[in-house]
Amino acid sequence: MPPRAWQRMLSGRRLDLLDPTPMDIEVEDIAHGLAFVARWNGQTRGDFAYSVAEHSLLVEEIFARMNPGIAARWRLAAVLHDAPEYVIGDMISPVKAAVGPGYGELDQRLTAAVHRRFGLPAVLPAPIKKQIKAADKVSAWLEAVRIAGFQEAEADRLFGRPAPEVLWRLEIRLRPPAEVRADYIATVARLLAACD
Repeated sequence: MPPRAWQRMLSGRRLDLLDPTPMDIEVEDIAHGLAFVARWNGQTRGDFAYSVAEHSLLVEEIFARMNPGIAARWRLAAVLHDAPEYVIGDMISPVKAAVGPGYGELDQRLTAAVHRRFGLPAVLPAPIKKQIKAADKVSAWLEAVRIAGFQEAEADRLFGRPAPEVLWRLEIRLRPPAEVRADYIATVARLLAACD
């Protein structure tokens, strides 16, 4: 018998990891999973893990700040940029490199299904993807310095130093998973409504 390659979600959906379809993806499942997945392998300061859901909300905020007036659909893409991690977890970059191309292929399949589920192109336009990645690096720098124990010089080398105006008044929030989950769901709903 072949090994099981699907996961049962709390919504009751059965997500096939090798052949994911948009109809098996629910925002509640994504938000729940991401609210319990720790960034930095949990090696952060604070009473709560800094979750991928919280990170995703911050990336969307940074992306909007760096791209004033950008369409809601691309802001939605920013908040969903790590959505596959609700089933495959958040591996730090050195682990992804060690795992090899299989991780990237799985991530791409899940990303395409998530995008189609929410009315986005399976593959984002290159300029949008580049801008989301830039926002992601700003978030990584901020997280590294504020909660993951990095010195600014080290974070500068790894992620690039963000412009002061981008960092202005950005906060790292450490909240209970239920609160982050609700905020993630509400943000996706708000952005989907703005896409109509």
